[in-house]
Amino acid sequence: MRITVAGTTDVGRKRAHNEDAFLLLPEEQLYCVADGMGGHASGEVASRIAVEELAEFFRLTGRDEEATWPFAGEPGRRLDENRLLTGIRLANLRILERSGTDEKLRGMGTTLVCAHFDKGAESVIIGHVGDSRAYLLRQGSIRQVTEDHSLLNDYLRTRRLTPEEIVNFPHKNVIVRALGMKEQVEIDLRREPVRAGDVILLCCDGLSGMVPDERIAEIVRQHQRDLKAGAQALVDAANAAGGVDNITCVLAQLHD
Repeated sequence: MRITVAGTTDVGRKRAHNEDAFLLLPEEQLYCVADGMGGHASGEVASRIAVEELAEFFRLTGRDEEATWPFAGEPGRRLDENRLLTGIRLANLRILERSGTDEKLRGMGTTLVCAHFDKGAESVIIGHVGDSRAYLLRQGSIRQVTEDHSLLNDYLRTRRLTPEEIVNFPHKNVIVRALGMKEQVEIDLRREPVRAGDVILLCCDGLSGMVPDERIAEIVRQHQRDLKAGAQALVDAANAAGGVDNITCVLAQLHD
């Protein structure tokens, strides 16, 4: 199968600058969204480091199969799974190193969600840290593939909340995992089978927090023949709902 892809990012209507970044690396079938955080412009630096380090690591290991990886692979994992895990861990290390050398960048971090398709594009590996999300859209339906690493999600595991309580939850934007928080980063990784017609959506909470899942699915359905227009339509919908945060999304569709 072949893959078509499009991505876009927007500052939104309330923020002074954009701290998001995204990666389209079709030669390695790797696509990512990063949502930076920190004072001043440090979030922008963290998200940029994350996607640039991942791209460089995949380019290096794609050219040279004998390249030495900075971290040992996890036993029982396939090569492509360990490759993605190692790239994310390396990005985490680089963010920590940079924040340790510049006082203005101290405490910076970023969420990250990645989709890496295998050679035949028969499955996709989703790796993520934080509350940026991956969705699988198939035959008009939408399913969230990732689970938010957030205080709200942790709270929901212990008790039921009404939709109104969720909306009014005082710390719903607090995340419990991110790149740059500590040396050892815990990464969620899963492999999803895919088929022709499927669309993988990667996005930050500037989209998922503003536009309901079913509305996202409707917009993607309307723009399956033009993913670039679809990505822009998703951004427009988030801005129309208030655009309180930066908005970034990547759409990847599979074809026979």
